[in-house]
Amino acid sequence: SFRRWASSLRQAKSALSMEVEMTTRSEHMEKYEGSLTPYGAPEAGGDLSVALAAATLERDEQRAAHQRTAADFMNFRRRVAEEREREAGLAAEGLLLKVIGVVDDLDRATAALPENLAKEAWVEGVTAIQRKMLALLESEEARPFESVGQRFDPREHEAIAQVPDSGKPPGQVLQEHRRGWRIRDRVLRPAVVSVAAD
Repeated sequence: SFRRWASSLRQAKSALSMEVEMTTRSEHMEKYEGSLTPYGAPEAGGDLSVALAAATLERDEQRAAHQRTAADFMNFRRRVAEEREREAGLAAEGLLLKVIGVVDDLDRATAALPENLAKEAWVEGVTAIQRKMLALLESEEARPFESVGQRFDPREHEAIAQVPDSGKPPGQVLQEHRRGWRIRDRVLRPAVVSVAAD
């Protein structure tokens, strides 16, 4: 009777409360699931996307600036090394030209030496010095080159006279007044020559 009715009422109330609670939970879950990305992370807002794009752009700009700085520094080091090498080469060439000038003097001295003095000890000493200087030049890849019989080349020869009626083709080198020298693949000192005239 009354007790059964009260018990039924309590059961109905409990069932209604449970149904309301389940409905509320379901609505909350639907709202939460709707706010998730396909990977289950909360969907980023517009401000976060803009900030991420700005940070990425700044990173790329800094990386490019770093690469430019590194490239500029490498180019600077290369230019400094080339400049030092060039200056050292010019200094060495200047010294070699002075040695060549001394060799020229020794050549003229030995060429004008009387035959009766050729066996003198001091003459042998002079020729030994001459050989050592030539060996020094050879060790630096400086070598004399032949000019007589060659066609005049303004890169290799310096003409001081033109000889008419020589019977040789015009522009041919007839006489060498001073030897020319090369260092490696370029002219260190041009030869001073006379050439056949037209």
